[in-house]
Amino acid sequence: MEIKVYGPGCSTCKKALNVVEAAVNAAGIDATVTKVTEFQEIARLGIISTPTVVIDNEIKCTGRVPKPAEVEAWIS
Repeated sequence: MEIKVYGPGCSTCKKALNVVEAAVNAAGIDATVTKVTEFQEIARLGIISTPTVVIDNEIKCTGRVPKPAEVEAWIS
């Protein structure tokens, strides 16, 4: 499973990354979690609001920090 958190590095984006990493660790799954900060990559996906969480190339959440239960549901 490939999970990417897109955002410029603001505190909200860092919180989203922390929530995703905690959920992956709690679930004990094999997933690659990556933080993407490059503007060109963010724009290529058409993302206009960050943070954005993408799991296996599917946008799951944009413009807010996801709740831990949401991330757990997405990765289960």
